[in-house]
Amino acid sequence: MPDVFLMALAGGICIGLASVLLMIMLGRIAGISGIVFTAVKTPVQNFWSILFVAGLIPGAFLFHFASGNPIPPFDVSMPMLLAGGFIVGVGTRLGSGCTSGHGICGIGRLSVRSIIATCTFMLFGFITVYVRLHGGVA
Repeated sequence: MPDVFLMALAGGICIGLASVLLMIMLGRIAGISGIVFTAVKTPVQNFWSILFVAGLIPGAFLFHFASGNPIPPFDVSMPMLLAGGFIVGVGTRLGSGCTSGHGICGIGRLSVRSIIATCTFMLFGFITVYVRLHGGVA
């Protein structure tokens, strides 16, 4: 159990440092949905956003390689994956950001809007997991 705690602590420190550095160096909030939107909308002017997004995927594989933890199985159909991505994308636009922007950066800046948004994300996450596990939804 201490190994899991240390990995979570190290991950939190890395995310916090990356968020602070992005804010100090570029004046940007490290919200993934906003960074992806920036990378798609104006890739030439914001090449940093492409590099940021491109680092997420190998970063996850590097974690699994370095930690020895297996890569979790991925058994979702492509239509379900696309539908989920679309719903998340709509939600991040409606909520003016995602869990990383509001939850990490917004709460760190003591933004009331971000605290409310993060509580809403968490509440609906809890409800979704409960319904999925106990409500008979496949």
